[in-house]
Amino acid sequence: MNSLRYAARLNVLLQAFVLTLLMAGCQSLSTTPDQAARQKIDGLLTLIDQRLDVAVKVAQTKWNSGAPINDPARERQILDDLTASLKTADAQDKSFMRRFFQAQFDAGKIIQVALHAQWKQEAHARFANPPDLARDIRPELDRLTPLLIDALSQVRPLLQQASAKHYLKQRAGVLVRDDANGAVRAEAVRVLLE
Repeated sequence: MNSLRYAARLNVLLQAFVLTLLMAGCQSLSTTPDQAARQKIDGLLTLIDQRLDVAVKVAQTKWNSGAPINDPARERQILDDLTASLKTADAQDKSFMRRFFQAQFDAGKIIQVALHAQWKQEAHARFANPPDLARDIRPELDRLTPLLIDALSQVRPLLQQASAKHYLKQRAGVLVRDDANGAVRAEAVRVLLE
């Protein structure tokens, strides 16, 4: 009788242990990261959207000036300056930052191209008071860049977790602007989801 009680107790303990392991496994497969991680991801996505908002201003300025939307030499200079400013980053982090910011440039150009096409079709006149590139636009980009770098530094380690990537993709649909084809948002977050 004693051995039956012992076996029953051992069986209960074994079931409790298996249940604990299963619950731990389910938590690691959760599709929602913790509150702090969600706040960091939302913060990054909000900054990405703010940077994309600047693309509308750039489009207006370039519409008035007739300057080309694509300026690879300027982009390369910005990326080189950015890379040089990351003094403590290793080569992998610098490469990631370059790819991320290039994706932001590319997403912004999608917005600009679409706006210019729309304005051309509408025979839109020059804007009466477009933002000034040096006075209005570059300071805004200069304000956003270090904030994006800091946010990226906080979010990048989280993206090793499938739940964080899933959350980022889901929240990008809410927090990051997009165009009719979904190309702007897809480009802006592409590097984060690789």
